[in-house]
Amino acid sequence: MDTEKANENIRSGSMQKTMESALEAINPEAAYFTTQNGCRTAYIVFDLEDPSQMPKIAEPFFMELGAKIYVTPVMDRDDLRKGLAALGR
Repeated sequence: MDTEKANENIRSGSMQKTMESALEAINPEAAYFTTQNGCRTAYIVFDLEDPSQMPKIAEPFFMELGAKIYVTPVMDRDDLRKGLAALGR
């Protein structure tokens, strides 16, 4: 999150509302908050069922917090099994 924009959000008292609203929309499996490279950072694990969900997920963080968003797809055990079976071996 951009430090100055997040600071403004905290000072105005809207950080709690911003985060609660965004997390409610995402419905994450897990959410962790820390710092990285001197910036407020969140690691949010969620199921992206369709790429068209990205604006709904990312825009609150972009608009309210000036955040940078990185999305990394991952698989669970069942996904890996299905993917390996699709190799046709």
